Amino acid sequence: SLSSTLPWEMFPVTIDVKETKGTIKFNQPLSSPAHGVGIKDIANVLLETSFFFSTIKVVSRIFIENEIKIEYLDKKKAIKVQSVIEGLRTFAENDINTSNYEIDELITKIDEFNSPVAAAN
Repeated sequence: SLSSTLPWEMFPVTIDVKETKGTIKFNQPLSSPAHGVGIKDIANVLLETSFFFSTIKVVSRIFIENEIKIEYLDKKKAIKVQSVIEGLRTFAENDINTSNYEIDELITKIDEFNSPVAAAN
């Protein structure tokens, strides 16, 4: 889970990633609408970084306006969230069952998968 940073966002946007679904919650004064997208329905996760913050853009295959943008994110955490989503997408596309893993084990597997050594093989 990752939220945009105050005071740049008066009402922070939160992205919550689970094994099969990502949820983006837009906190507003009187409501908090949320958009859920299945990991299999994510076409791409784009990361833009600046000196202080990062922006994640989640591109969905199913939304009419297919891009959801979350700004003013902590850089290191945004990189990690992008890595986790990309790893989960890869597992889903290859029908790899991850339900037997604890969260820490799953993140370790994703990190191993995303390491430069794994990419070279």
